[in-house]
Amino acid sequence: MKKSKLLIGLSLFCLTTMSIHACAPEKEKKNNATLLVEAISKEEKKEANNTVKIALLLDTSNSMDGLINQAKAQLWDIVNKFTHAKCGNDVQPSLQIALYQYGNDGLSAREGYIQQVLGFSDDLDEISEKLFSLTTNGGEEFCGAVIHTSLKQLEWGKNPDNLKMIFIAGNEPFTQGKLNYKDAVANAKEKDIVVNTIFCGDYEQGIHTDWKNGATLTGGEYMAINHNKQVVHIATPYDKVIIELNSKLNKTYISYGSLGQAKMKLQSAQDMNAMEMEEGVAVKRAVSKSSRLYKNNSWDLVDAVEDDIIEVDEISKEQLPQELRSKSDTEIEAYIVEKKTERNRIQMEIQELNKKREAYIAKNQKEETKGELENAMIKAITRQAENKNYKWE
Repeated sequence: MKKSKLLIGLSLFCLTTMSIHACAPEKEKKNNATLLVEAISKEEKKEANNTVKIALLLDTSNSMDGLINQAKAQLWDIVNKFTHAKCGNDVQPSLQIALYQYGNDGLSAREGYIQQVLGFSDDLDEISEKLFSLTTNGGEEFCGAVIHTSLKQLEWGKNPDNLKMIFIAGNEPFTQGKLNYKDAVANAKEKDIVVNTIFCGDYEQGIHTDWKNGATLTGGEYMAINHNKQVVHIATPYDKVIIELNSKLNKTYISYGSLGQAKMKLQSAQDMNAMEMEEGVAVKRAVSKSSRLYKNNSWDLVDAVEDDIIEVDEISKEQLPQELRSKSDTEIEAYIVEKKTERNRIQMEIQELNKKREAYIAKNQKEETKGELENAMIKAITRQAENKNYKWE
């Protein structure tokens, strides 16, 4: 990005804007000079006020195959929920998800059978890949320890406007392990992180084994789910068309740089993972890919140019796909515009079809057929987001 372009844009922004706190109510006005300094600082640090950070802590012991399968299926419901979120000043938030597994004998006993599978990431393909990599094995489930580890290792930040949530799911007593869960959740509360607990089993049993108390101490939600319940996806007349459009959408991506080819293969692999689970999961993923939250500027030339990550005349021909290496900069720019226009058209078509699909599902789906994990997480997310001045379109 050109420094001069950044400074000019920020100067104009500061002259016409009174406050830039993403999800906070309107605050005390600041002078233009202060705003300019803050804006430049935020740009240089790549920080964003309007960020949702969700850490998923999943028990991967022997009995948790059903939970993992529900998490794989319901990831896209969470993404699609935040696609339509807006902050108090009508700013659309970004979404970052982190993933931990715990309670698995295949993990290090020295680390308390805990592993960070993925730090906070907004790369939806990578998040999907890591979820699908999880396997179960017997082990010791230490809830307090995995909460503490996620608080220590992850970059939660100190921005009070950010929505920060932990969802921990499992089926053994919340009290297991040497580290007292009360200390862990107290630390979370100090950091303005809400802990939500999902007990995989009987509601009353979860209360008696302190899962409810673990959530209550931070103002979070306690939920009990049947993790082995089969997720029922309602087939609609729009599903096959959306899946076909998803295939066309993939063809609008232009790989570049060292990551390009590998990331393009990852995109395709996660499409196949979703389809192998069920057609309904593939449709939800396609809807997520048509949203603003599916951005790939680290490897896709269309997103990179749009986000000012790179300019065409700055990239070497060796970093481009073979079919573009003999083209001039002007021809490459025209090709990018063509692909961007095509992508916008396909994404809009998917979004329009999804509105019809959702209406069809609302008419034909009974509440009890929804995914247990989906019900639990979406309800908790909605309530806690409203406390941070979020609203839903």
